[in-house]
Amino acid sequence: MFTSLIRAISTARVNRCILAAGLVCGVSLSYAQNYPNRTVKMVVPLTTGSGADIAGRVVAKSLSETWKQSVIIENRPGAGGLIGTGVVVNAEPDGYTLLVQSASYAANPAIYKKLPYDPLKSLVDVAILGQTPYVMITAADSPYQSIRDLVIAAKSKPNEITFASAGVGSSTHLAAEYFNQIMGIKLIHVPYKGSPEAIADTMSGRTAFYMAPLDTAIGQLKGGKVRALGVTSKTRNAAVPDIPSVAEQGYANFEIGLWFGVWAPAATPPAIVKKINQDINQAMQDPEVKTAYETKGIKATPMSPTEFAKFVREEMGKYQKIAKEAAIEPQ
Repeated sequence: MFTSLIRAISTARVNRCILAAGLVCGVSLSYAQNYPNRTVKMVVPLTTGSGADIAGRVVAKSLSETWKQSVIIENRPGAGGLIGTGVVVNAEPDGYTLLVQSASYAANPAIYKKLPYDPLKSLVDVAILGQTPYVMITAADSPYQSIRDLVIAAKSKPNEITFASAGVGSSTHLAAEYFNQIMGIKLIHVPYKGSPEAIADTMSGRTAFYMAPLDTAIGQLKGGKVRALGVTSKTRNAAVPDIPSVAEQGYANFEIGLWFGVWAPAATPPAIVKKINQDINQAMQDPEVKTAYETKGIKATPMSPTEFAKFVREEMGKYQKIAKEAAIEPQ
């Protein structure tokens, strides 16, 4: 009799758990079906005109039309993207405050001894917005006509030639360090607040080159304000077909790219994450988004949240290796 009572209690507990789980799931799905019913804020922890900012604004416009709600971009630059990222980490996990960041999200753990958040636990990976190569730019009147010219000059004057980045620990910083490692050269790093500032000083000749996100520098390239030494994809980019890749200039194994993504605070309901992911992936099919991306040299590469999470962790490992080989002391 006692055994039967225990079994009955256990069965009741299991049934209650199943019921509770079903209710939670039901509430989550219901919440997702009504999402969004007010303004959604996308925080970009970089300056206006940065690669992530450009991609984020293109997708935000499409989402606002799909959702029939305002999707606003809020730039919160500073500290290598940590300030804006912190805003999202501490936001309500309801899907109404999202992070739009570049590959710097994966690079930061390699640069900072202790981040004010856990990149693997404080945020949930939602969706990738797209990928683009870097384009290595120099001043229009620079003495460097090719990658070879720059490498020869750097080897003859180690630790004298400067290169720009969008900030210490940014993806543009580590992409340039990767270039230096492959070429076997030693240069001086000059960090800036963001891509617009780095481009401006490279354009003026204050720095020898900047590994610029293609979408941020394409206007200056087409206007003849800077000279391109090469794109970092294996092959040429359709948006700038006249610019050779670094690989085709005698460095066959060289390839590194930039990407942009969306994250949400941890504990954001899975159903909301799934909906945002699906709607972003659908936005990639929007003719306006396609045209804007093609013009800027961005390639849409839709992924599920699980695929994106795996991709981000692989990128973190890559940047850890680059930082270690560059002997960058974590800050």
